[in-house]
Order: sequence, then structure tokens, then C-alpha cells
Amino acid sequence: MIIIGEKINSTLKAIRPAMESRDKAAIQDLARRQVEAGATFIDVNAGMFYDNEIEILEWLIDSIQEITTAPLAIDSPNARAMLAGLKANRNGKPILNSITGEKERFESVLPLVLEYGTGVIGLCMDDRGMPETTAERVEIAETLIRNLTREGVAPGDIYIDPMIRPIGTGSHYGIVAIETMRAVKAAHPDVHIACGLSNVSFGIPARKVINQAFLIAAMTCGMDGAILDPLDRKLMTFLYAGEALLGLDEFCMNYIEKFQEGLLEV
Repeated sequence: MIIIGEKINSTLKAIRPAMESRDKAAIQDLARRQVEAGATFIDVNAGMFYDNEIEILEWLIDSIQEITTAPLAIDSPNARAMLAGLKANRNGKPILNSITGEKERFESVLPLVLEYGTGVIGLCMDDRGMPETTAERVEIAETLIRNLTREGVAPGDIYIDPMIRPIGTGSHYGIVAIETMRAVKAAHPDVHIACGLSNVSFGIPARKVINQAFLIAAMTCGMDGAILDPLDRKLMTFLYAGEALLGLDEFCMNYIEKFQEGLLEV
């Protein structure tokens, strides 16, 4: 499972003050703990700092790279900030988060993917807005995959995000996302499926319970990547159990190892 640690994100109120005050120790501690907890990539987002996003993003990347070689997911709505992040990157092959089917967004992010040879998260959204149905999302995913591969992006560098929307605002959003994952993975087994997991529970109580249940449901339908909180030990326990149940952990060796290390919350 590809785990993109979500914690260094300017939309999170708990971490934003550390970015504002340039608290390097706090940022580095959070990066280190996410890697130790199992993060494959570290998501880095300074998008809430509209006036100086590039400056803060570069500082975040430099600070993180001082203490870990874990690759980064450079997360920004701004292609100029993505470029600055790519220039600052020294930690191997990053992921860009994200490209969409929107013409302007696609044309601004694609050159970065090609020039720097990155992975890229493709969000199921286009110029028509946010799709409501499985069919609409699958159509957008198909278009993204076709257009990216036509330009030379390898299927294994594409991470389709079915666009997780809160089930509290539409009871169909959970099943629509799951059905989209199943359809895309069946048609394109070499393409990754990755999503912002916790979006599904926004605005409802006991969010962690919903996140845990959604994680297993999504993994069963082909999700092999997720932007999540690796410091949530219960969630990570469900992830390791899910891998074992789905035949993704030979002889359950990883699950057993995590148990022996005391990393499972039971």
C-alpha cells in the first residue's frame, strides 16, 4: 500500500502555526514520525499561504529533506509553486498532487510531470465541475489516463483519485467513489488508485470509524494508495489487516512483524 502522509498540510489548523513561525523542529518531528509510522511519501502543502506559498513550500521541503530521504508529494493548486517544489526536491521521484481534466490545470501541470519525470495524482474532475455519478468519474479517469499515457507518462506513474466527497453531504458519495475505484482498476490494473481518505467523513461524528471502514471497502475495490494520517495507529492496524486479508501480504509476514513490534492497536 502506498501511504502518503497527510500531516504537513497548511489546511490543518494544528500544524499551520508551525509553518507561520518557521518552527523547523516541529515540521521535522512530524515528518520523521510519519516515516517511522509507515509513510511511503510525505505530502507537503503550503497552499493556504496565498501571498507567500512558494517561499513556505521551499522552506518546508528543505527542512524535511534535512532529516529524511522519503520522497515527497508536492501538493498545490498552483503550478508555479509545484515547479518551485520540484526545483527544491532532492529526495528522489516525487508525486505531484494534482492534475485534473480541467483544460487549464491539465496544460499547466503536464509539462512539469514530463520534464521532471514525476508521478501524478489525477483527480476525477473536469471543466464541467464535480461529477455526481460513477459513470461521470470513470469517464474523466479514462480521459486522464488516455491523455497522460499518450504524452508518455507510464501507467504506473498515474494515481487516479476518484474524488472523495463527504457522505454527510450526499449518502451516495461513498459507493460512487468505491464503484469508480473498482471500474478504473479493472480496466487499468497498472494504474494506481489513491485518494484523500478522510474527506469521506468530513462533518460527521466519530470520523475515525468511518475512515477505517472506508479504507477496507476501498482496498477491496482496488485502492492501492491513500493520503492518510499514518500516526493514526488504529487506521494503520486496519490497513495491515486489510493487506493480509486481500492476499497482499505473503503469509501475513508484514502483519505479524507489525504485531511483534507492538505497532498494532488491538
